Amino acid sequence: MGDNKLDNETLAERPDERGVKQGGDRRGIQSIEVGGALLQALVRQGAPMILKDLAREAGMPPAKAHPYLVSFGKLGLIEQDPLTGRYGLGAFALQMGLTALHGLNPLRVAAPEVAKLSDEIQQNVAIAVWGNQGPTIVSIEECSRQVHVNMRVGTVMDLLTSATGRTFAAFLPARMTAALIEEEFASLEADRGGVSRVELEAELDEIRRERLARAVGKPIPGINAFTAPVFDHTRHLALAITAMGPAANFDPAWDGPIATKLRACAQAISARLGNTDG
Repeated sequence: MGDNKLDNETLAERPDERGVKQGGDRRGIQSIEVGGALLQALVRQGAPMILKDLAREAGMPPAKAHPYLVSFGKLGLIEQDPLTGRYGLGAFALQMGLTALHGLNPLRVAAPEVAKLSDEIQQNVAIAVWGNQGPTIVSIEECSRQVHVNMRVGTVMDLLTSATGRTFAAFLPARMTAALIEEEFASLEADRGGVSRVELEAELDEIRRERLARAVGKPIPGINAFTAPVFDHTRHLALAITAMGPAANFDPAWDGPIATKLRACAQAISARLGNTDG
C-alpha cells in the first residue's frame, strides 16, 4: 500500500508535465532565474557591456553566460554590437518595458505603499496630484489612531504655505506653477504674511536637496507634515505623498524615522513607475 502512495513531500518535488516543480514554495525553473541575472545586470548598468564584465556582474563565468545570451538574442531581449562586441538590451526588451509602463496607473501603484507607510509611522498619509487649480488631494490613508487634520479628498493645497504645495513648486516646470505662485504672493502681501521671494527660493532649493518638503506647525497650528515627490520613468513629478500628524508625536527631523520612511516609500513607488534615479 505504501508503494502506491506518494507522501506530500514527494508530491511537492514532482515536476508536472511541463517540467516545472510543484509545491507550496512556488518553485520555478532555475535556468530562467540564472539567465535572468544577466538581464538584471544590464538594467543596473544602464549601458552595453562586454561579455567578461557582464558575466562578472551577473555572478557567473563567461562560458556559462554565453549560451544564455545567444538564446536571449534569438528572442530579441539581447543585442550584440557587431563592431564592439558589447551586449545590450534588445528591441523586444524595450517593447516589454513600454508595455509595462503604459499599463501603470500611478495612483494604483502608490495606494498599497501609502497604506503600509501609514501603518508603520502611525500618521495619516495623503496622495496629491497636480490638478486644474493646483496640488489636489486625491486620497487619504488614515492610521489606526485618531489624527484630527482638517484635510479631505478634493482639497487644493496652497503652493507657498503647505509642504504639499512647495513640493510641486520645487519639482514641476516653472511654466506650470508661475501664475499660481504670483497669485499667492499677491494674496500673501495683501494679508501682510507669508514668505519673501528670496525665502521661497531658498526653501525650494532645500526641498530639491532633501527630496522632502517640511511644514512645522503651519499652515495648520499644532500639525507637522512632510511631503515627498514621486517621479515616473520620464523623470517628471507624477504625484506627492504627504505624512501629517500632531506635533506632539510627529518628529520633524530631516533624518528622523518619519522622514526616512517617507523618502523610502516615495523612492519605492518611483521605482515601480520606472524611475531609475534612486
